[in-house]
Amino acid sequence: MSNLVRFGVSIEKNLLDQFDRFIEKHGFFNRSEAIRDLIREKLSLEKGYKSESVLGTITLIYNHHVRNLSENLTDIQHGYQEYILFSNHVHISHEYCLEVIVVKGKEKELRELAVKMGGNKGVLMCLPSFLSIDIG
Repeated sequence: MSNLVRFGVSIEKNLLDQFDRFIEKHGFFNRSEAIRDLIREKLSLEKGYKSESVLGTITLIYNHHVRNLSENLTDIQHGYQEYILFSNHVHISHEYCLEVIVVKGKEKELRELAVKMGGNKGVLMCLPSFLSIDIG
């Protein structure tokens, strides 16, 4: 027996047309699948903002030619090593690097880490993205 529940939704035609294009673009099987996915995403974000423990990434793009920047970023990460699960560094051009850091821990500390890293001269972008997920 399924736990699925059917319900009706009233929506403007223009918004539904946009949603159908979104569904096609992202390869959802049907509207129900897309709605479930979007609801899960929103609930996870909401929970993440209120939760202490989160999982996510901190993505950086920076100019590695800026004096001592790479060393500074590494030193900052070492101060938060208990939260860092994995880090991947990619050279995207002669000057710029992309670094993706997978993190898990208290949201407050992870946001602090992102602010410290993003505040360095030469960091073009620092994008933290955290989700609270019940993994069991």
